[in-house]
Amino acid sequence: MRSNCGRGLAAAYAATIFLSAFLLFQVQPLIGKYILPWFGGSPAVWTTCMLVFQVLLFGGYAYAHVTTQWLQPRQQAYLHVGLLALAILTLPIAPDPSWKPTNSETPALRIIVLTTFCVGLPYFILSSTGPLVQGWFSRTHPGQSPYRLYSLSNLGSLLALISYPFAVEPAFSTAMQSLLWSGLFAAFVLLCAGSALTMRNYVRRESPLASASAPVWPGLEPCEAPAGKESSPGWNLIGLWFGLAMIPSVMLLATTNQVCLDVAVIPFLWVAPLALYLVTFIVCFDGDRWYSRKFCVLAAQVSLAFVCWLFVQGANGPPLIWQVPGYFAAFFFLSMVCHGELVALKPAPQYLTTFYLTISAGGAAGGLFVGLLAPLVFVSYYELHLGIFGFSLLYITVLLREDHRFKLPVPAWLQGATVVVVLAGSVALVSQFGRHAVGSMAVSRNFYGVLKVEQKTPERPEDGVVELLHGRIVHGTQFTSPSKRAIPTAYYSEASGVGLALKRHHRERPQSVGIVGLGIGTLAAYGRPGDSYRLYEINPDVIELAQTHFTFLKDCRARQTLVTGDARLALEFESPQEFDVLVLDAFSGDAVPVHLLTKEAMAVYLKHLESDGLMAFHISNLHFDLRPVIAGLAAEYGLMCVVYQSCADPASASKDAVWALVARNPSVLFDELGLESNSGPSKSPVLWTDDRSNLFEVLARSSAP
Repeated sequence: MRSNCGRGLAAAYAATIFLSAFLLFQVQPLIGKYILPWFGGSPAVWTTCMLVFQVLLFGGYAYAHVTTQWLQPRQQAYLHVGLLALAILTLPIAPDPSWKPTNSETPALRIIVLTTFCVGLPYFILSSTGPLVQGWFSRTHPGQSPYRLYSLSNLGSLLALISYPFAVEPAFSTAMQSLLWSGLFAAFVLLCAGSALTMRNYVRRESPLASASAPVWPGLEPCEAPAGKESSPGWNLIGLWFGLAMIPSVMLLATTNQVCLDVAVIPFLWVAPLALYLVTFIVCFDGDRWYSRKFCVLAAQVSLAFVCWLFVQGANGPPLIWQVPGYFAAFFFLSMVCHGELVALKPAPQYLTTFYLTISAGGAAGGLFVGLLAPLVFVSYYELHLGIFGFSLLYITVLLREDHRFKLPVPAWLQGATVVVVLAGSVALVSQFGRHAVGSMAVSRNFYGVLKVEQKTPERPEDGVVELLHGRIVHGTQFTSPSKRAIPTAYYSEASGVGLALKRHHRERPQSVGIVGLGIGTLAAYGRPGDSYRLYEINPDVIELAQTHFTFLKDCRARQTLVTGDARLALEFESPQEFDVLVLDAFSGDAVPVHLLTKEAMAVYLKHLESDGLMAFHISNLHFDLRPVIAGLAAEYGLMCVVYQSCADPASASKDAVWALVARNPSVLFDELGLESNSGPSKSPVLWTDDRSNLFEVLARSSAP
């Protein structure tokens, strides 16, 4: 009877931990999907959300540590059941539209407050579950290792992370996801409350000697604390735990940022580093047999050397097919080494809440560094450099410890030489700071990314140009020669779809033109006296650089109005603007601001478009074919759509460009612009809404002409 009770309680613990971890990593992309449209679809939204979640995770671990150390089982059970009941009152989770930002507010601060208010308490409760329930397990099942429950927790997290983009998001709207998540959370509350109350009764009923013979739950084998670990861990060991947890956290977010900057801003790539991060936890905490110190250390050295080589190569590096695996491999093996050594240094079970609290503190510190401090201190993405540098110092620190837990897989006489090599490599790495600024006229970094202004001078001085880049994506080009600086270039030449629309759509009366996405203001070159150009730009640094280093706005002959903030939010609250041409130019990078391509967004655009007006969507993209999306929007509202492709021309500094032209009146496209009706999208239309959108539907090898 007692044996069955022990097994049943262990099973309840395992189910509680697994469900809590699953819900933790389901709510992260769910909340991100809710608020991403409100903040311009920037990748920094994800980074800021991760920062909030890491801090809440630390809070949950701190709560588990304090209550385990200072409260009796009965008091702990009653307190936790009370918090669970309070968390139920916050359901369902769904950010209210009143949280949408205004133009004057700092995006990162707004996201932090919004996320904390909407899901703070449920996430806090879920975060505390892992270490708290493991503490309960140690009370009710002494002599058995609770650490494999931590591996089970990370398995639930990984399952949630993988299932969301492939199963949950395509199948359910965000509103339905919120309801389903809330239902599962209610089930978790019942399961966790039952476990807490049963633990209280079990501990009260069983004496320590009787409990010592409690049955073993499959996979949770008895263990003896290693010699020397019964004493309270010292500050040196706690500091080592902290560092081994912080460095992978820094590398998690830094790798994501680096890939977005130097490779491609693909939302799918945000998930990959986090999945690898969880895999290292699962493998390392499942048992010592999975972590090979010699192999992982060597693999980390080789892969990090490759990443350092990529830093030196810059834009002249190998193809993306080699860069992406290189960055991810370096992050994976570095995390394996750090987490493997964490497991090797784990304390006796009575100190597990201190251990987990320190790990969560290190993770939160890494998130704070990358999410808040780095954008304020650095003008470019140097977090990855510092992460590798920190790993090198940590490597040496652990290596020089007396017990040599981090023993190098080389002969003893090479130990000193290896330390010298690591130090030299670290110095070389730090010397790469500022590489993004080399040869640049200006570099700017804020919540929306890193911008660079570069000047290129070919053999003929009159062909010299100045470019604005976001990562490796060119967002505008202007000739430096006074005789040529008024020529529209890049994706906006007179031969492009938007050039055709603005130039041939001119009529005798002045035109009203709306432009979403300023760039360097190239489209202002089409402005005539009497025209009205209203330009929407979410990034204030773009406006400053366009006005400081380029002259399109200054030379424009039309009347201009600059609106700072997300264009969709601004258009939702503005009175009808009666645009003759509305240009949607937020898609020239690889990142797709989905919220600007939904059914609801199209309704906003049509409210501001004249009956015989024209919309021009810039859909040039290396990774996604957005033509079916535009076709779906056109079909939904009974509009005519034509895709127009133009090729690069070095003489005019123009680039390959794909534009989708949409109008209510077919004669605008076919009679006035002279387009052909058979040049529309050939694939099946795809309709996105604010609730349902799936980038896998439009993933393509290339959508460039």
